[in-house]
Amino acid sequence: MITRLSHATIWVLDQDEALAFYRDALGFEVRADQTMDTFRWLSVGPAGQPDLEIVLLVPGPPMMPPEAAEQIKALVGKGAMGSGVFATADCRATYDALKAKGVEFLQEPAERFYGVEALFRDPFGNWFSLTQRT
Repeated sequence: MITRLSHATIWVLDQDEALAFYRDALGFEVRADQTMDTFRWLSVGPAGQPDLEIVLLVPGPPMMPPEAAEQIKALVGKGAMGSGVFATADCRATYDALKAKGVEFLQEPAERFYGVEALFRDPFGNWFSLTQRT
């Protein structure tokens, strides 16, 4: 029986740039940064959720054929990839802190039926919901 999600992938176009954004701007911890032959396994995660690894991968072999990798890269670059929801205890304060670090927001915090939500994107075009649940 499945008991939890341990890893999730976010497709990025440059792992060094991704590391700087997810570690320095969002404040995530580096969980792994290892190279196996020419493949770099890079993962991060929120400090309060040590059992989750967010894997920052560049589309391409060995995960997928080159044609598929180019399609994924194009979709990421167009901002077509909504990658998930990050939870926060205070959406407005987190919005202010991230905006001060240069994070690009698509939507300021707004009241929703489920709480307060803002939308932001990473440097590649992936967008995320930042949500404070009520």
